[in-house]
Amino acid sequence: MSVASGKQQSGIGSFIDMIRTVFIAVLIALLFRWFAFEPFNIPSGSMIPTLLVGDYLFVSKFSYGYSKYSAPLGFLDAEGRLFGDLPERGDVVVFKTPEDNSTDFIKRVIGLPGDHIQMRGGRLFINGERVERERIEDFAYQEGNRTRFVPQYIETLPNGRRHTIIEVGGDTAPYADDTHEYTVPEGHLFMMGDNRDNSNDSRFSVGYVPVANVLGRAERLFFSLDGASFLEFWKWPFAIRFSRIGDKID
Repeated sequence: MSVASGKQQSGIGSFIDMIRTVFIAVLIALLFRWFAFEPFNIPSGSMIPTLLVGDYLFVSKFSYGYSKYSAPLGFLDAEGRLFGDLPERGDVVVFKTPEDNSTDFIKRVIGLPGDHIQMRGGRLFINGERVERERIEDFAYQEGNRTRFVPQYIETLPNGRRHTIIEVGGDTAPYADDTHEYTVPEGHLFMMGDNRDNSNDSRFSVGYVPVANVLGRAERLFFSLDGASFLEFWKWPFAIRFSRIGDKID
C-alpha cells in the first residue's frame, strides 16, 4: 500500500509541476506580448514597397511608452502615455485610428506637433521646404494578375531618415498629390503611407493621429507570405518570401 501511495503521490507531483511549468510559460509569453513585442500582419498595400501584403512583423510596445490603447487589459485609463516618448519623423508605427479608436493601422510618421505638411505636384513639403527624393528603378506593382512598373523613389526627410516610396499614379494623382497645408495640432502626428497614391492616411479620413493612439514602432519582419494566409501551411513551401524574413523595417 505504501509503495502504491508513493507512486501516486509522485504522479500527482509531476502533474502539478507540468501545470506550473505551462502556466509560467504562458505568463511569460503574455507579458512579452503585452509589454515588449506584439506581432502584426499586413493586410493591405498602403505601405508598399516598405511592407508587402502578407508580411508579419514585430512591433515594440515600449518604444514610446504605454497608453490606454497599448497597455495590457486597459489598466491605463488616462489620456497621454506612461514613460512616454514622441516618435521620430520617419518611424513606421502601428496606431489605433482616431475614427473608432479600435482599428489598427500602420503608416510612417511624417509630421510632428506644430509641423506644416503639404503635397504640391506630387512632392512632399514639410514646414515650407520640399523634401528631397531620388528616382531609382521602377517598382513591379501587382494589380490582380497584372504587373505594372511604377515610379519609385528614395525620399530623405529633414532629419536624414531615408525610405522608399512609390507613385502609382505619378505626380498627378487626384487628391493625393495636391493638398491644402495641414498644421499638426499639439499632441498629434501626421501619418502617410509609402504607397503615396493608395493610402488612407492623414491626408484623408484618418486625419491627425493622437500620440496616445500609437501602439508601438514596427521593428522587424519575422515571416512573409505571398498569396497565402498564415493558416494555409500547405502553401508555405511556394509562398514564403524567404528573402524578407528578418528584415529590419526602415
